[in-house]
Amino acid sequence: MRILRFFFFLFALSLIPLAAGDDDCSAGDGDRDRSRALPLKIAAFVSILVCGAIGCCLPHLSRTVPALRPDRDVFFAIKAFAAGVILATGFIHILPDAFDDLTSDCLGGDDSVWQKFPFAGFGAMVGAIATLMVDTIATGYFNRMHSRKKAAAAPAPAGAVGDEAAKVRYLEAAETADGADRGDYLHVHTHATHGHAHGHAVPAAGDGDGDGDAADQLIRHRVISQVLELGIIVHSVIIGISLGASDSPSTIRPLVAALSFHQFFEGMGLGGCIVQAKFKLKSIITMVLFFSLTTPGGIAIGIGISSVYNENSPTALMVEGLLNSVAAGILIYMSLVDLLAEDFMNPRVQSKGKLQLLINVCLLTGAGLMSLLAKWA
Repeated sequence: MRILRFFFFLFALSLIPLAAGDDDCSAGDGDRDRSRALPLKIAAFVSILVCGAIGCCLPHLSRTVPALRPDRDVFFAIKAFAAGVILATGFIHILPDAFDDLTSDCLGGDDSVWQKFPFAGFGAMVGAIATLMVDTIATGYFNRMHSRKKAAAAPAPAGAVGDEAAKVRYLEAAETADGADRGDYLHVHTHATHGHAHGHAVPAAGDGDGDGDAADQLIRHRVISQVLELGIIVHSVIIGISLGASDSPSTIRPLVAALSFHQFFEGMGLGGCIVQAKFKLKSIITMVLFFSLTTPGGIAIGIGISSVYNENSPTALMVEGLLNSVAAGILIYMSLVDLLAEDFMNPRVQSKGKLQLLINVCLLTGAGLMSLLAKWA
């Protein structure tokens, strides 16, 4: 999955520069001033980088703050808010831009195929279907791999029950095969009065009814977090390059604050998924860095190609429009199916009326605030 994220990043970058030197379709920035725009771009680079990193790292405070742990009500509320942000990003920020790009007059007159077929809607549909396929195929693959590992670590024969050392070794091997944290699955206690030990697997709080349920849930969270980051990366590259290539101070100035808040809230949603996935520290750092650096990296590339890049050229409009439509489909699917539906149907949420009300309010608040930002971004 890490290779897939890197491939999509390179794919997006390789297509955008094709807009350089393409036929010009005027309607460019009316107040182009490169000397005034550059400081704003640098400010945007720093602000978006810091806000994205803070937003993505914030959910990890749950490791030290008990109230923010994934099995607490507050965590459900934060995830609902962040999911609302991601949903509004897809519907309000990305998809309309895709329609604007793919129905632009620069792509031809009324007889153009771009005007006769809704390519933006088609791209969003393809993105959602492709996400469903990746979601199910990846989950099925990892579940089968987990089952094979579990079968390979089958319990020792009944005749070997007296061998306490062998039992402990078996449990430790099973734990390693499952890839689970020691504290979540393995609990070994002793009874001094009886002179023997018992080892048995217990589920982590809020993770399921047993070993199998907890492992399956962990696999789901890991797939969700990586597919969600994949969708975020696609449109983050486009946003960064568009901002970095613009030389209009009046265009860049409102985007600095708007995109900073955008990255912060989007990072919270991704960070919450990463926390639930229980990745190792190295993987967590990699995912946080990849998310935090994608938009700033796009800004840096946009600055470098600003002298030759024409965002109104036919190639730029086609590439940006198609990538944005696919990204919108990915984010809409992820927010509705993998984030909201899963949490809203969680037994813990279903059993608490106040919690249901709370997460619905948080969802509407997140979606509303991100929709409001569309006025500036």
